[in-house]
Amino acid sequence: MNPSTREVSSIPLAERLRPQNLEQYIGHKNLIGEQGVLTQHIKNEFIPSFILWGPPGTGKTTLVRIVSQKMECPFYSLSAIYSGVKELKEVIARATKGTDFFATKRPILFIDEIHRFNKVQQDALLGAVEKGIITLVGATTENPSFEIVSALLSRCQVYILEPFSKKDLEHILERAITQDEILSSQKIILKEIQSLIHLSGGDARRMLNMLEVFVKQHNGKESIIITDDAIESQLQHNTPLYDKNGTQRYEIISAFIKSIRGSDPNATLYWLARMINGGEDPKFITRRMLILASEDIGLANPTAMVLANSTFQAVQTIGIPESRIILSQCAIYLATSPKSNTSYIAIDKAIDVAHKTAHLPVPLHLRNAPTKLMKGLNYGKNYKYSHNYEGHFELQEYLPDDIKNTVFYNPGDNSKEHIIKAYLKKNWGDKYDW
Repeated sequence: MNPSTREVSSIPLAERLRPQNLEQYIGHKNLIGEQGVLTQHIKNEFIPSFILWGPPGTGKTTLVRIVSQKMECPFYSLSAIYSGVKELKEVIARATKGTDFFATKRPILFIDEIHRFNKVQQDALLGAVEKGIITLVGATTENPSFEIVSALLSRCQVYILEPFSKKDLEHILERAITQDEILSSQKIILKEIQSLIHLSGGDARRMLNMLEVFVKQHNGKESIIITDDAIESQLQHNTPLYDKNGTQRYEIISAFIKSIRGSDPNATLYWLARMINGGEDPKFITRRMLILASEDIGLANPTAMVLANSTFQAVQTIGIPESRIILSQCAIYLATSPKSNTSYIAIDKAIDVAHKTAHLPVPLHLRNAPTKLMKGLNYGKNYKYSHNYEGHFELQEYLPDDIKNTVFYNPGDNSKEHIIKAYLKKNWGDKYDW
C-alpha cells in the first residue's frame, strides 16, 4: 500500500464518500430537488436563516456545506458540544469585519447540534441574526419547538430531513463499492443488503461504518460477498433507534396512544414493542395508558381504567421481560374497547364555564346550615334529600340561576352511555338538552 493510499484508508468511509456537490447528494428532494426549497433559495441568491431537523446520518452537515459553496459566501462552523458564548462572539466579530470591509455575501454561521446550546448561548446569536450580520444555519436531532428559544426560532425557517429511504440507502451502498478509492479496488458483491439497511435505522453514516468494518474483517480475500447472515453473525446487532431522553421517545408514545385511540391493536403492539426493545420504563407506558383509559374510553367501558390501574401496579412488581405480557394484554384491551371522550369534554367545558362564573354564589338551598345563624339566613331551606323520594331522585335545581340548564356532559354513542342517557332523560325530562 503506497503512502497516499494508506493516508486515504485512514479516513472513515462515510467521510470519503461525503458528497461534494448537489449532484452527488442523495435524497431530500423536497429541499434540493429541482423545485426544492433550498434550490429556489440558491437560484434567488438568498439564503434565510434556517434549522435542519433530522435524525443522525441524514446529511445535515453535508447539505449546509454544499449550500454555502453554491452561494460562494464566507462559511463559519461551530459545534455546540465544544463551543460557548466566547467562541460565538469571536466568530460574529470576524463575520462583522468581513461584511464591513469586503461587502461580501452575508456569511453563513453553521452550528451543529444547536439544541445543546443553552438559553444564554442561543440569545447571544439573536443580535447578529436580527442585524443581518450572519445567516444562521443550525442542525439538530431534537424538536426545535422544545430546544430552540422562541425568539431565535421565530427568525428561522425549519426544514425537516427524514431518514433515508431503502432506495436511497441502496444507492449509497452501490456508490460506496463502485466509487470509493479503497472499496472499488476490491471485489465486493452486494448479494444481500437487507441486514445492513435494517441495522442502519436509516442512518447512512452508520450503514457505511458497518460496511467498512465488515470489509476490513475480510481483507485479503479474493472476493467479499455481503449477505444478511454474514452481516448479522459478524457485526453486533444495532441498539434499537430509541432515545429515552430525546424527541423520538415522545413521538413513539404519541403513535402508541393514537393507535389505541384509533382502535388498531396491531399498530398498538408495534409501537409498544418499539418501546420495550428500546428499554423504556414500563411505568412511563402504563401511566399513559391509565390517562387514555379515562380520556378516550371513559364511560364507554369504565373497566378499562380498572385494568389500566392494575397494569400500572403489576409492572412495578414484575419487571421486564415478563411484564411485556401484562403490557400487551392491557394495550390490546384498550385498543379493542369502545371509545368515548365525553368525560374529557365535559370537565374541560365545566372548567371553562366555572372560570368565567366564579362570582356566582352557591344557591341557598344547597348550602350547609350547621349553626342557628345560618339556618336563620335560610341556608339549606327547601333542600330536597334525594333518598326520601321514589327512585332516590327528586327534581330540583343544583346550578346557580345564571347558568341553569347548562349541559356539560353529553352521553356518547355507545351501549353503556345509551343506558346513562336513558336514565338521565327519565329523571330530568326536558330540563337538559340531551
